[in-house]
Amino acid sequence: MRERVQEIILESIQIKEELLKSKVSLILEISEAIIEALKKGGKLIVFGNGGSAGDAQHIVAELVGRFKKDRPALAALALTTNTSIITALANDFGYDIIFSRQLEALAGKFDVALGISTSGKAKNVALGFKQARKMGLKTIALTGGDGGELVKSADLALVVPSSVTARIQEAHITIGHILCELIEEAGIA
Repeated sequence: MRERVQEIILESIQIKEELLKSKVSLILEISEAIIEALKKGGKLIVFGNGGSAGDAQHIVAELVGRFKKDRPALAALALTTNTSIITALANDFGYDIIFSRQLEALAGKFDVALGISTSGKAKNVALGFKQARKMGLKTIALTGGDGGELVKSADLALVVPSSVTARIQEAHITIGHILCELIEEAGIA
């Protein structure tokens, strides 16, 4: 079992080394898009399914609360937290529209939609992007594997170079923490 633990840690390190080699400029571009939106009075709207829903909520909590320092709350919203809305929409319209319908109701013109999907194939996230584009929002995807459908529909797409869900999620939260730190350091009031 010791060898397996070492293999898992090394696999995670290798993926992050690849991010370091090839994705730093994209991470900066993503952070700049979010910072620009927040400075204009917009908000970051984040969504995904399963572990990606947890990541969405985690990122939003860091921005509304604090990441490393005390500062004013930043405008961020996770579309994965209101079970009454999610279950009503899923029951009345179908699960695929749970994010697009919320974006229709809650998003404004300066907002950024950040969709998270380890495979990039989540239909409800893709439909959320379709609604976001219809409303003129910037769309950012965090995915893995080959990027799936989201790569085609996002303004900016960061594809983690792995097909292992756990390793992709580990990279997503690392990227999320980097974004939170850069956003916080931007001094948005």
